[in-house]
Amino acid sequence: VSEMFAALQGALGQDQDIREEIRKEVQALEQTAREILTLLQGVHQGPGFQHIPKKCQKAREHFGTVRTQMESLKTKFPADQYYRFHEHWRFVLQRLVFLAAFVVYLESETLVTREAVAEILGIEADRERGFHLDIEDYLSGVLTLASELARLAVNSVTAGDYSRPLRISAFINELDSGFRLLNLKNDSLRKRYDGLKYDVKKIEEVVYDLSIRGLNKEATVGGEK
Repeated sequence: VSEMFAALQGALGQDQDIREEIRKEVQALEQTAREILTLLQGVHQGPGFQHIPKKCQKAREHFGTVRTQMESLKTKFPADQYYRFHEHWRFVLQRLVFLAAFVVYLESETLVTREAVAEILGIEADRERGFHLDIEDYLSGVLTLASELARLAVNSVTAGDYSRPLRISAFINELDSGFRLLNLKNDSLRKRYDGLKYDVKKIEEVVYDLSIRGLNKEATVGGEK
């Protein structure tokens, strides 16, 4: 019995060592994610709209650091035990998905694909190929993007950019239509999706306010020019 429990203690100790190594790598990723977020938050301020390309370029450079950190994280646990330790990096991975999606939206006003996010982060899109971007983590990150764009729509008006909220509204409505096609059974993901309707409503209120003031026509004319 003593030998049996000694072996069990050895296995527990080894597992704890792996988790501690993972935690160190995740902390580094969290720090880089905070730096990217701080950088991108600047777009919400008036002058920030003029520097969006520069901020996106700088964010892309930070994602180079993310890829290096991801490579290090991959080496800290057995490749076939991804979901055993997934909870350690789930939150930061969702945050990084959101940040990558935000950068792509600011650059092209399109929704980034899961494959493209995986490439930006330096991980796989396919589960069979090892450390990958789980579909639910991707969707959670996209839902965070929706909340950020609702905030951007409000701040765009403050900055005098009346056409951006209209474009954001069209994008969010398409996003909402896409999520309606999904049969979400994950409780946390479902709860976050429920918040999307509030983002849609918030943006619709911004667009309505622009319409009442006649600023949506001005934005349309400006866009056509």
